[in-house]
Amino acid sequence: MEKIISEILPVILFFVVGYILKIFKIFKKDNGDILLKIVFYIALPALIVISLSQSRLTSEFIFLPFISTGIIVVTYFIARITAKYLKLEQKTLGTFLVGTMILNIGFMLPFIIAAFGEEGLSRIIIMDMGNGIMVFTFIYFQACKYGSHQKHKKTIYKRFLLAPPIWAIFAGLILNFTKVEITGITYNFFKIAGDLTIPLLMLSVGIFFEPKIVKLPAMISVIAIRMGLGLLLGCLITEILGLEGLTRAIVILGSTTPVGYNTLTFSSIENLDKEFAASILSVSIFIGIFYVPLLIYLFQPL
Repeated sequence: MEKIISEILPVILFFVVGYILKIFKIFKKDNGDILLKIVFYIALPALIVISLSQSRLTSEFIFLPFISTGIIVVTYFIARITAKYLKLEQKTLGTFLVGTMILNIGFMLPFIIAAFGEEGLSRIIIMDMGNGIMVFTFIYFQACKYGSHQKHKKTIYKRFLLAPPIWAIFAGLILNFTKVEITGITYNFFKIAGDLTIPLLMLSVGIFFEPKIVKLPAMISVIAIRMGLGLLLGCLITEILGLEGLTRAIVILGSTTPVGYNTLTFSSIENLDKEFAASILSVSIFIGIFYVPLLIYLFQPL
């Protein structure tokens, strides 16, 4: 448990620093938008290229990306049905849908590494491939659809197709399949840029964070769908597929993550409901800090 805390605490501290800087008016919400643009256009694409190019895509676990993809698809339809009863504004609806779908695998990594080591890490990264592809294709398209450009279909398609993370996915997969290694100055550049992703994201969350409940029924619904329904789907899938041991634990943990960091990124880039995005992200991560170690204990491989 001490190792898990030492891994995750620095991430939380970036959030605290961002919030403190906002309180003292050193940073404003406009600064948070700038940080998120750096993440979207520079840091995140670099992280995707490095991660995908170095992942071991073994046939033994080739089904894992399809599990995360399936969870996102099911979640989307449940979220759409739920949203009809909440009667949300267009921008809030976009953030609502995005927030329910994205799996925050990045938040899980320190816990997985501490509890299961390299073997667990390799499996969660492979599972995250399906999530990553969906995030920067289908989910980002939804953000464009409900954002400030929703009335202009050509603009939606243009912004979607020109998004740097989408091209980073293709680049990472090509490098992986062709076994071309990134080395030297190029590797160092991508590594340094990619390592900025989580610090900048958490600083942004702190800047946008408001210590108040924002749109309570919608917030509860997002977290219940993302974490509660995610847990049920993860357990159901492992039973249907007969998964056991470490693979079972990884699938369940990967299915029940908090709201994804890119909920805030997409909300900022596409002018959705940023306050709501920061709120659901902050609350779900706070829950996750206590919730995830409990799940690791309950689903520890025998």
